[in-house]
Amino acid sequence: ETSSDEGAASIVGLRNLQIVNGGQTTASLFSTAKKDHADLNHIFVQMKLSVVSPERAMEMVPNISRYANTQNRVNAADFFANHPFHIRMEEISRRLWAPSPDSSYHESKWFYERARGQYLDAKAHLTTAQKKKFERDFPRSQCFTKTDLAKFENVWEFIPHIVSKGAQYNFADYAGRIGQRWEKNQNEFNEMYFRHVVAKAIIFRKLEKIVIDQSWYNGGYRANIVAYTLSKLADLLRERGRVMDFDDVWKRQDLSPALRETLIATSAAVHEVIVNPDAGIQNVTEWAKKQACWQRVQALTVTLPAAFFEEMLDPSEEKTIQRAAQQVQKIDNGIDAQKKVLELGAAFWRASLEWDSSHRALT
Repeated sequence: ETSSDEGAASIVGLRNLQIVNGGQTTASLFSTAKKDHADLNHIFVQMKLSVVSPERAMEMVPNISRYANTQNRVNAADFFANHPFHIRMEEISRRLWAPSPDSSYHESKWFYERARGQYLDAKAHLTTAQKKKFERDFPRSQCFTKTDLAKFENVWEFIPHIVSKGAQYNFADYAGRIGQRWEKNQNEFNEMYFRHVVAKAIIFRKLEKIVIDQSWYNGGYRANIVAYTLSKLADLLRERGRVMDFDDVWKRQDLSPALRETLIATSAAVHEVIVNPDAGIQNVTEWAKKQACWQRVQALTVTLPAAFFEEMLDPSEEKTIQRAAQQVQKIDNGIDAQKKVLELGAAFWRASLEWDSSHRALT
């Protein structure tokens, strides 16, 4: 909001101000005022102000961050943090209780870190008792980031060579596809989707530990072995016309014995391909980034226990569950809209009515 004083425009009000560059400067000024009681009345900081309309905020703000920040390296994942997809995942993570794996009465939650440092920030100003409760509700081992999520998801999309190219490259691939899917159907991203993401996190992290314990593992390339093992497993299920029962993993918060046995057998076979690159390729890490590596893993014959396939779902069962979850999300969206109406308050709606009395723009 501006006012004119002798022909010069002055800013008298700002809403939704974000600092793109200058966070350290602002923090220093705040600290010296707060701790040292310095007088800042005559301190001026030059800045460039970009005024962005609400309609274009989601498009413009990440690009301002991307192109204005030349002093410090900013990860690609940070630009996607304010997308509605991540906001929804964060909201679900804060309220959805996960079953207790040891059948105790205390359930816990999985903390989705939409922005870097959120987990530590959430604890920063709590009392000792509050911190203990927070850590009981949100164990550190159940915290995962945007780049973790992209990794957990993409290994089931048959692209382990993309996952092996690193967190930022993999995230960029994932973000592009999620953005398109969000535009097509936002209701696809619901509580069931979040439960399945957590199930994939459980499988991924358990497999990391399984690999370390195997006699054939000599250290190194664990990330590649894990990524390729899970993509191979997804491929084997696709060949058999089955899908992973992620809800079972969510309920257990652990692996079934048959799934554990399957991961051991598959990872052993995958390991042989990972550590034996094609002729002319010396670097195993570079080999894992190539589609040729994935093609060799796909061609592997792996015999899996019958009990494992018996636990899996028919794709039609999965689709029925997905449709039900999307219907629930539609209801949740309606409730959120009603909640927003109430939160805006009577004064807002009264002002809207008064505004329309002269504009005649509303039905």
